[in-house]
Amino acid sequence: MEIEFTKMHGLGNDFVVIDAINQDIDLSEEEVRLIADRHFGIGCDQLLLVETAESADVDFIYRIFNADGGEVEQCGNGARCFAVFVREKGLTDKDIIRVETASGVIELHVQVDGQITVNMGIPEFDPWNIPFNADTRLNEYSLDVKGEVIQIGAVSMGNPHAVTIVKNVDTAAIDELGAAIENHLLFPNRVNAGFMQIIDDAHIRLRVYERGAGETLACGTGACAAMVIGYVQGYLADKVQVDLPGGSLQISWQGEASPVMMTGPATTVFEGKITL
Repeated sequence: MEIEFTKMHGLGNDFVVIDAINQDIDLSEEEVRLIADRHFGIGCDQLLLVETAESADVDFIYRIFNADGGEVEQCGNGARCFAVFVREKGLTDKDIIRVETASGVIELHVQVDGQITVNMGIPEFDPWNIPFNADTRLNEYSLDVKGEVIQIGAVSMGNPHAVTIVKNVDTAAIDELGAAIENHLLFPNRVNAGFMQIIDDAHIRLRVYERGAGETLACGTGACAAMVIGYVQGYLADKVQVDLPGGSLQISWQGEASPVMMTGPATTVFEGKITL
């Protein structure tokens, strides 16, 4: 099977994007892992599929697979790449693109400067909907990680996130703590682990250990999760610059019952074909 693909990135969070509208695509987990492998395949943090919409109120279906082959609910950096991809491929000429994900419908707004603003939807804090095994909703939870009790905020941005505040993201034990948090028993579907350093109420630094991928250079849903956790805990304003290792995103949120808006770039790197 020969597959045409496009390699893209959003602030260094890299993707293999595949048009599954004009190609017959049915990938196994093993094939996704091969494509994502940086030595034997193309290499990516996630693989994105563009599929034909099944309802009249959306333009496309957006599916996301982690490097370990598992399908996940949402990816913000991938959503920006998705918008650029479908426009560059002539699949749409719309400036506002509605796409269906496993966690619901999101809107992608193409700005005149080429930046993409994504309506990431309303954050979900109820533990049973994250999912997170807690008896009641709190703004902060204690989590026993490798014999150390840390404080986290828990939220779903279409996928589960645990966010902890650190003094300095450069010296935080991201690999060790990130893996332990990702696989913590209180998160039945595993979780993305964010480590947030607060510069001031409109500026944070962030590193994210992504579920099924390890630490990535950027995580769009992670940036949204960190911003809303910082907001509900009283540390952040309603518009925040989030500096990730791969670059910066602008995140805004007006509070409960409002959607989170994320703005940032998306870049096409190269196109090719792979035979599986």
